[in-house]
Amino acid sequence: MPQKIAFQGELGAYSHQACVDARPDMAPLPCKSFEDVIAAVRTGAAELAMLPVENTTYGRVADIHRLLPESGLRIVDEAFVRVHISMMALPGVQIEELKCVRAHPVLLPQAATFLKKYGIEGEAWADSAGAAQELADTQSREMGVLASDLAAEIYGLHILARHIEDHAHNTTRFLIMGKEPNLERRGAHGMMTTFVFQVRNIPAALYKAMGGFATNGVNMTKLESYMVGGSFTATQFYADIEGHPDDPAVQRALEELDYFTDVLEILGVYPRDPRRD
Repeated sequence: MPQKIAFQGELGAYSHQACVDARPDMAPLPCKSFEDVIAAVRTGAAELAMLPVENTTYGRVADIHRLLPESGLRIVDEAFVRVHISMMALPGVQIEELKCVRAHPVLLPQAATFLKKYGIEGEAWADSAGAAQELADTQSREMGVLASDLAAEIYGLHILARHIEDHAHNTTRFLIMGKEPNLERRGAHGMMTTFVFQVRNIPAALYKAMGGFATNGVNMTKLESYMVGGSFTATQFYADIEGHPDDPAVQRALEELDYFTDVLEILGVYPRDPRRD
C-alpha cells in the first residue's frame, strides 16, 4: 500500500495537483481544513502534508504562518505549482449554453477577461474542485466550472478552454512537511532554511538581529511579521534564507540572531527548488 500525502480540499484541487507533481508515488488524502492536514500526519494517517504558503498574485495564505510553528511538523521540501485555469462543463455542452460558472473566489477575477468575452457570470464557490464534483452530481447543462485539468479528469467533465487566466505568472508555493527533519540532504540547487523568531524587547532589536545575515552574506528571501497571543507587542517573524545551518556563514548569522531573540525555532531545512529562478 502506498504512503499517503495529505492536502486541504477536494480531489482535483490545486493542492492535489501539487501532490501529484511532487510525490507521484504517494496516495493523496483530501482533508477539510489545514488543521486536518496537519493532524493527519501527526496521527499517522498520512506520512506527509502539502500546505500552500504563498501565491504570486494574492500573497501569503491566511493562517498558515500561525499553524506551522504549532504543528510539530518540519519542512522537508518545497513545491511550486503554476495555476492554470480551465473552463469545463458536462460532456457535449457548448460554451454558448453556459449561463454561469462556479469557482473559488480567488479564481474568478483571474479569468475576468475570458468570462466577459462570452458574457458568462461568475458564482463564488467554496472550492473549485468541489464545484466540479457538484456539477458532475447535478448534471446541469447551464453551469460551468473554473478549475484544474485534474479536476475535469477526475469528475468526467469536458474542458472547453484551457489557460484562460489573465496573468501568466500566477504560481503557488507549497511546503511539504513531515514528522522528522532531514538535515543530511544537500540539494543540487542549494538549500533553504525556514525559521520563526521573536526579538527581545530592546531598541532596534530587529535591525540588530538582521545585521548578521547582511554581514555574513546570507540571502534572506522572505521576512514576514504577524501578531501572536492576541498581543500588539508580541510580534513573531517568519523567515526564509538561502543556505544550510551547517554552512559557516549561516551558522554565524543564526548565532547573532539568537543573541537578540527570545524565541528562535527552525521549521525546516530543505533543497532549494530550481523553479525559484
